[in-house]
Amino acid sequence: MKIETLSVHAGRKPDAATGAVTPPIHLSTTFEREANGEYPKGYNYSRSSNPNRESLEICLAQLEGGQSAAAFSSGSAAAMTIFQALSPGDHIIASDDLYHGTRNLIKFFEKWNIASSFVDMTNINNVEKALRKNTRLVWIETPTNPLLKIIDINKISILLKKRNIKIVCDNTWATPILQQPLELGADIALHATTKYIGGHSDVLGGAIISKKDDQFFQKIREIQKSGGAVPSPFECWLVLRGIQTLPLRIRAQSESAIQVAKFLDSHRKVEKVYYPGLPSHPGHNIASAQMKLFGAMISFQVKGTKKDAMRVASKVKIFVRATSLGGPESLIEHRASVEGPDTKTPQNLLRMSIGLEHPDDLIEDLSKALK
Repeated sequence: MKIETLSVHAGRKPDAATGAVTPPIHLSTTFEREANGEYPKGYNYSRSSNPNRESLEICLAQLEGGQSAAAFSSGSAAAMTIFQALSPGDHIIASDDLYHGTRNLIKFFEKWNIASSFVDMTNINNVEKALRKNTRLVWIETPTNPLLKIIDINKISILLKKRNIKIVCDNTWATPILQQPLELGADIALHATTKYIGGHSDVLGGAIISKKDDQFFQKIREIQKSGGAVPSPFECWLVLRGIQTLPLRIRAQSESAIQVAKFLDSHRKVEKVYYPGLPSHPGHNIASAQMKLFGAMISFQVKGTKKDAMRVASKVKIFVRATSLGGPESLIEHRASVEGPDTKTPQNLLRMSIGLEHPDDLIEDLSKALK
């Protein structure tokens, strides 16, 4: 089935008890055993499994083209569980520009003797030079956050093909609608389902989708089961509901984003625009090959200082000044302020998530703010 059809039907079927087309929410934390002690319906305790979570995981696995998926309470919980599945003495290679929360998690695990190297992955030679005998994980984020660097997933997978190294791709910004990392050679796709997949700024969640239901993924499952980093049935129900409109939303947002990016790229008060849909972007050709559209995230530098960037953000009327992305409303933020004193993000940079408003209104809003 095409991905639009999967988005509507994967993991869903009419309720067997009532015939309801919309899945019911199973709030029960525990499930009845038979007299012989077995669980014939497959569920025993909601921390281990739940009908709503199972439906969401089936849907996510089919969307990403993986064998198995695990839904989590947040994207960060999903990422942490992957790092917990490593062993002391292991080594991680990650992009030098990636979500600051992931960077903080990786650094956090240094106290458990898990080493890390952060390199510019747009040049595969940097990845090859960073490899060690104990490298067990390469963490790809493409487009990166917040500078929208584009990393060639397939080229890295070819480099690591004969090594015992897992490739994880954070696919939150692209979603399986625009990019399918498992098809390009990654072993695991990760999502903060809080963002585009949930799509309405009203639910927190995360997910890990594995190309194979192998030993490493089973270890992730066991850690999740023991630690309890699971979403509630209602959160799973909300994310599954959001997926039904995912293809329409992200395509509309991406089509608006390219118009906004072109406007900013031609504005005299804008120093630089970071958007892979612009032919001037250094990763444009790779993005054109591995993405169907270029996404709805844009970063740009205002000519001047932090004060000038903050002034622009303070004058918008339609954009909401808030941290997150992927919802129906367009958001803008001064990214360096969010990342803290150790940030390498330019102080005059603003990051935007383009929503579902008309692009002409968004452009007018930015035009007035830049004046």
